Amino acid sequence: MISIQQKTGTPKYKQIIASIENAIVSGTLKKGDALPSINSVSMAHKLSRDTVLMAFNELKTRGIVQSIVGKGYYVLNDQVDVTQKIFLLFDELNSFKEDLYSSFLKHLDKNIRVDTFFHHFNYDMFSKLIHENRGAYNQYIIMPANLKNTHVAIDSLPKERVYILDQMHSELLKYPAVYQNFEKDIISNLNKALPLIKKYNRIILLFDESRQPEGMRIGFEKFCISNVLEHAVIASLENLPLAKGDVFIIPDDKNLLRIIKKIKEKNLVLSQDIGIISYNDTLLKELVEGGITTISTDFNKMGEQLANMINTKEQVKIENSNALILRNSL
Repeated sequence: MISIQQKTGTPKYKQIIASIENAIVSGTLKKGDALPSINSVSMAHKLSRDTVLMAFNELKTRGIVQSIVGKGYYVLNDQVDVTQKIFLLFDELNSFKEDLYSSFLKHLDKNIRVDTFFHHFNYDMFSKLIHENRGAYNQYIIMPANLKNTHVAIDSLPKERVYILDQMHSELLKYPAVYQNFEKDIISNLNKALPLIKKYNRIILLFDESRQPEGMRIGFEKFCISNVLEHAVIASLENLPLAKGDVFIIPDDKNLLRIIKKIKEKNLVLSQDIGIISYNDTLLKELVEGGITTISTDFNKMGEQLANMINTKEQVKIENSNALILRNSL
């Protein structure tokens, strides 16, 4: 099965890889079949164990074989044209993350496989997924969200293989990233809407500290203080009486729909009585109630920039663009 030519410029470990790939393509090896043991290949071809292990581990990183402790290596995937395997760790799935993901896949080079995982803002899950997949991928793209001490898990990975996505923590500045500057963006965009905001009595940020980036709250408070605006930060809309003259910043879609429902139940008029600024633009926000004003990054651009970094192996930090889209809710 494994053929090694002694007088050739091709490294021995690459000849082992090619032999196994050929065996899979020809059907000699099928999914679930065991590879010859490292010792048997080493002895049969007078090679060091490290040479054989290097070949097997490259096939493992590409997702073609898997290792089972105490048993050996087995064929996992018959798609031998996969050249790279990427670990992509999202916080959660929503419509704009789908846009990011679709754009990322669209601009990624061919023959790269992406495995997607979700930590759902749970640190134990975050750490578990990273540690369980350590060494199994060529690159690790990680969305740390607002979780604390994510560097403890991330630093266990090879630095040159890690990319940070969306939120950038101070402990992660050594890694390449495509990120949002939440503090700067909210200040900049609220300043653009300041003449409209001043028509209201009070501005309120709905802020769930378990999910929203801290920079958003910090930027909001700096904006309000610098413009001498009455303001509040609240954790929930539950039991909150709506008062005419309030303008809300609502980062998540569920609470956006809840406050629109509350406005209707109280026979209030959106924009006239209550203002709304949402986060992350979607088709829904373009259409509902004549249009919802949003602060939004370009998720398609974020996916494209991330793919370009992977394709070129570029180690840089890119701050993604952000914009205010004014509509009828303000």
